[in-house]
This record gives sequence, structure tokens and C-alpha cells, in this order.
Amino acid sequence: MNNNLLQLKPERLWFYFSEILEIPRISKKEDKIAEYLMNFGNNHNLETIKDETGNILIRKPATKGNEKMKSVVLQSHMDMVGEKNAETVFDFDTDPIQARIDGEWVKANKTTLGADDGIGIAAELAILEANNIEHGPIECLFTVDEETGLTGASGLKPELLKSKILINLDSEDEGELFIGCAGGRDTNIELPYSKEASAKNTSAFIININGLNGGHSGDEIQKRLGNSIKLMTRLLWNAGEKFNCRISKFDGGNLRNAIPREAFAIVTVPEKYKKDFVTYVENFEKTVKKELKVTEPQLKVSIEATEHPAFIIDKDTQNKLLNSLYACPHGVIAWSASIPDFVETSTNLAVVKTLNDIIDIRTSQRSSVESAKEDACNMVASTFKLTGAKISHSDGYPGWTPNPYSEIVEITKKSYQKLFNQEPKVLAIHAGLECGLIGNTYPEMDMISFGPTIKGAHTPEERLKIDTVIKFWNLTIDVLGKIPEDK
Repeated sequence: MNNNLLQLKPERLWFYFSEILEIPRISKKEDKIAEYLMNFGNNHNLETIKDETGNILIRKPATKGNEKMKSVVLQSHMDMVGEKNAETVFDFDTDPIQARIDGEWVKANKTTLGADDGIGIAAELAILEANNIEHGPIECLFTVDEETGLTGASGLKPELLKSKILINLDSEDEGELFIGCAGGRDTNIELPYSKEASAKNTSAFIININGLNGGHSGDEIQKRLGNSIKLMTRLLWNAGEKFNCRISKFDGGNLRNAIPREAFAIVTVPEKYKKDFVTYVENFEKTVKKELKVTEPQLKVSIEATEHPAFIIDKDTQNKLLNSLYACPHGVIAWSASIPDFVETSTNLAVVKTLNDIIDIRTSQRSSVESAKEDACNMVASTFKLTGAKISHSDGYPGWTPNPYSEIVEITKKSYQKLFNQEPKVLAIHAGLECGLIGNTYPEMDMISFGPTIKGAHTPEERLKIDTVIKFWNLTIDVLGKIPEDK
């Protein structure tokens, strides 16, 4: 166990967070954390249910004297994003997360921490265990596969939850209460290619782009962070024009909901261009480091000689690939006209993988306006339709429309102001939350989302701000004690 965290307060929340760090739980592989939650509920003699989708629901009765309070759902997701630096040796299927305290933060060792949303799970377990917290009836809902498909939330059945109030514990900025979120949909591309033998009298190189921050493709899309795929595309597009550079392999990014941090390519160039090509790559690094010096100070572009590849991608497909990736939009498409400084619509060019006979490209679009989300998907699709690629879209998920008359929002605002003597910010979020899907199944559900401060989610730089955890805990407990009676 990560015993160094047990010195932190509140003790039982950090105890459960430490236990959760020991349990492998990347998306679609939540069996171990689900078993842990089932055992917890049964060992505490609480009603514990696993639905057909794999979600876990644990019910706790009201504390004495609070039986007439409205029932509340506390909700978080079981899964975490498994990202690590390329050189880090770590198996997310078996290895426990190694957490450490670094000043005012808790961090992992060159992997994602899983505070998104392990800290929400830990808070729920500490509340379920406690016998000194005033509350009405509680339902604790733990959903599966939030990070890759939101399949847990989409698989909820109308008869599962009894409550009409839901507190989502999956936000990442303390002091901000979220009352709405963007919807999202993926656009995926499969571009077939033929293999050609590499020409004689050519030299082979491997090019790496790394050191980028990456980040959450919803929360951080507006920060003008570098995208390793876009940078590699730019490098290779120009190298093809100048040096007849040919691609054998192009890989970048890993997750649809993360801005890609790293990319590499294996290429060949004619011997006569060998020195000039190396100089070009070195100068490219200087150029992009200068362009991104504020947002990406650790950016690195490296080149080294490598063994001659067994094949290169046919010339026609290479041209289609580079032209479409260069043209493919990435970043903010539209800002909200009604909410200041709020991203309305965006797209993330997330993944490129050279497989055996296709090049697999993954992108993700988000918007708080349903029609704009579909327009962004079509915009990306149209770019790749010009190549003749196979294009598919995920089912997507809906946004969460703010409720200006929300009772739980008013209760939480007053609690925050009383506890901390300051006004919280009440916002919509550009990232996706399960609240949109839950609201589809339970249209009368009154919802809010809040949490402690987590930075660098979905990257190995993920970190959890320690002092915000106790504020998050105190706010949750205070709100539970302020829920009115069900009349």
C-alpha cells in the first residue's frame, strides 16, 4: 500500500485512495475494482448490486433522524486512463500505481495517478463506512468504462436508481461547481495501404517527437498545447516535398480523449539527401521549440540512423495520409457566444497507428451544441473522405443542459460559501461527464458535479492537490447534511 498517503487528512478517504491505487483498473478491465467494491458493500452489510453492464450500486440507509431526507446518488467511475512515458516500464494490467507526495501535490511515478476518478471512489467508500456523518438515504454508484466509451452510464436502467438528486464526484477544479457539459462523438478512419520495397541507395532514420505536455482533450483543448501528430505530419509533409522522404511507420498518441504527447516515424531518404535531411530535422526542432516555447518548453525532436525497414508505405497512400492529416482540424473550433471564455466546439486529432495493412486514425469531437457537434464530425470526416478511407463514427454521448432552477446547485453554493467564506464559480465544462447520459435515462434527476483539483489528467503528469481534497470532502459532507425532506 502507498503508506506515505496515510498521514494525510481526511484519514479514511486517503486510506481508501491508497487501497484503490493497488488495484489495476484501466478502462474495460474493471473486474478487480468491481470485485473490491462488491466485497466492501457485502462486508459492511449494505445492499450491494452489480447490474448487467457491470456498474456497482451500494445503498446506505439514512442516519437516525434523517429518514425523511431526499435520497441522493453519489457517483464516480471505476476506470482510469493508463498512460505512461515511452521509456517507463509499467504494466497497467498488473502493477500497482506508485504514488508519492511532492510538496502540495500527490503524483505517480511517470504514469497516470488515477485520481480521475479514484478520489471520487475513495470519498464514497469513506462516507459509506462512516457512522458519524449526518445524511439521508444514500446510493453510491460506481460506473464502468467512463474514459473510453461511457458505456457504464449509457447502460443504466431506469429502475436501478431510486434517488432524484445526483452528485457527480468527477470534476477537477476545486471551487468550481459544474452544472452542464459538452456532448461528444468520435470519428475514426481506416486508410488502407500497400507495402513497397525500400529503394536501394537510401538511408533509414527514426524520428521521435516527445516532451510535450499532452492533456485532457476537453479540459485543456484551449491551451494551445502541442500535438505530436500534427508536428510530425508537418515535418514529414515538408520532408516529402524536399527530400523524397518515404514513410515506413508513423505512430502517435494512444487515447481518443488525450492530446497526443509523443510520436515517432521510421523513414527513408535517398543517400544524396542524408546530411541535408538530418540538418532539416534539427532546424525543425529549433523552429517548433521557438513557436511553442511558452506552452511546451520540454519539446524534443530527435533523429537517429536505424536499420533499413522491410517496407515503405506506397507513395499514393503516403501523400493521402500526410495531406489529410495536415488538413485535419485540431483544437478549438468555436467559442460560446453566451458564456464568456467557454469552449463550445472542439476536435482532437488523437491517434495515428500504422498497422499491418491499414493506417488507423482516431479523432474526437465535442460540443455543448448538438448540431455543432455533428458539424465538427462531418468536417473531420470530409477531410478523410477525399482519400477514399473508411470512416466510422461512435454513437457518442449527449451534453448536459444546465438547470437554472436546480435545488442541489443552490444547496451546494450556500454550503461552499458558508464553509469557505467565498463564492464558488458555477460553470459548464467542455469535457464530457456521465451526467448527460444519466440525465437521458433519469430526466427528472437534479445534478451537480464537483471535486478536488487534479491537473494533467490522462497524462503521466497527473497530480492531485492535497489541500483541495479536504475542502472537497468537507463540502460533500456538508451538502449531504443540508438535503431537504422529501415532501
